[in-house]
Amino acid sequence: MNPVAPPHTGGLLHLIPGTAGLLTVAALGIAVLLLLIIKIRLQPFVALLAVSIGVGLAAGLSVTELFGTVQKSAATSVIETGMGGILGHVAIIIGLGTMLGSILEVSGGAEVLSSRLLGLFGEKRAPLAMGLTGLIFGIPVFFDVGIFVLAPLVYAAAKRSGKSILLYAMPLLAGLSMTHAFLPPHPGPVAAAGLLHVSLGWVILMGVLVGVPAVLAAWAYAGWIGRRLFVAVPQDMVEAAEEARAKVAAERAGGAGGAEEPVALSTVLLIIGTPLVLILAATFSSIALDPSTLRSVVEFFGNPFVALTIALFLAYWLLGIRRGWSRKSLEQVSTSSLKPVGNILLVVGAGGVFGAVLKVSGVAQALSDTFHDVGLPVIVLAYLISLVLRVAQGSATVAIVTTAGIVLPLVEGGGHSQAFLALVIMAISAGSIFASHVNDGGFWIVSKYFGITERDTLKSWTVLESVLSLAGFAAAALLSLFV
Repeated sequence: MNPVAPPHTGGLLHLIPGTAGLLTVAALGIAVLLLLIIKIRLQPFVALLAVSIGVGLAAGLSVTELFGTVQKSAATSVIETGMGGILGHVAIIIGLGTMLGSILEVSGGAEVLSSRLLGLFGEKRAPLAMGLTGLIFGIPVFFDVGIFVLAPLVYAAAKRSGKSILLYAMPLLAGLSMTHAFLPPHPGPVAAAGLLHVSLGWVILMGVLVGVPAVLAAWAYAGWIGRRLFVAVPQDMVEAAEEARAKVAAERAGGAGGAEEPVALSTVLLIIGTPLVLILAATFSSIALDPSTLRSVVEFFGNPFVALTIALFLAYWLLGIRRGWSRKSLEQVSTSSLKPVGNILLVVGAGGVFGAVLKVSGVAQALSDTFHDVGLPVIVLAYLISLVLRVAQGSATVAIVTTAGIVLPLVEGGGHSQAFLALVIMAISAGSIFASHVNDGGFWIVSKYFGITERDTLKSWTVLESVLSLAGFAAAALLSLFV
């Protein structure tokens, strides 16, 4: 099947000619998607899948093209191709990354990291220490999990100082949010890389170059708002956190046959850094090395699947078995960590279906032609589309996968470098975190976990996310001028 088929004429809107009809289909599809998610509260996976089918039929795809046939034939199912194409790349990376983060979390790696940084920077620079903790620990750990694990450390630091909890929570949240938005193995950048066919090495490099100035800007705002808006430490959350930590400590001691030795900071950094270094080495071996056995070896170990597997085995050994964990305990921690991943993978897969339908039906090409006529650079369009979708429906993942499907024809076949495409992904990711508000689950997690009123959460967290988004986009746009 031609990947960019000419506009069909048998769709439900066939009376509207050519490009105008396809643009109408696209506009209605996105409007219905937002309606289903925002008003009807339909699960995003179901909403994306339903809209994908509706858009395909309206644009003229046949039932056979969409679903294939019961009998074996040469007919290609757009839904299966879209779902399988993206999940074949994303599912393994997200699964391995989730298990790695879980081992680091349960072993006490986050607490060690934070304690060492607090000791290094001192009480006066405790907010910076919390920010760096979020930045480093956020690489392998999902945003919400990072909050659950690290919130007790924020409570303790704020209680000791008597200052606003925002002074410590906001830098931490900025670090967690930056890594979640811009760096693999988090679902957003990994999904966009799969849809736009970009090496994860380039995504990591551009994620660092874009994310570091963005998080510095967010930390500056965090310090400013933390000194001007006092929020007391929520005593009920402190008590609950202390009770939970005591329970976990008892379980660890019992499971290992006694108290465990603290995790070494060097061990935590080694485990987190190993996959990043291996993937980056493989990415740039094609530039620095001629085809050879050495290059093949570097590319093998730097494949994201292999690199994350190596890091996971390191975590199993260094944080688990060597410290007295049983193999059953490791298996239980790994298995339980995968339970929340199902929803993420289904949403990403449905986003892949949506992108495939847009592409095969010709809708994406019509959008591409229209956006070209607007005259805005593709990196600006990518940011704006993602931003609008994010603000409208709240989910960063939905905003990313939907935007990537729309943007794909704008960059496909354009001879763009991997570096530029990685920056387009950074722009999409930056747009997907703008202005977290009441339709975003993260807004309520931040509000309730740190005892911040809705009004003050809008003043602090919502603005912090907007600063991170705008600064990230500015960095991506600036870098795009040179690549």
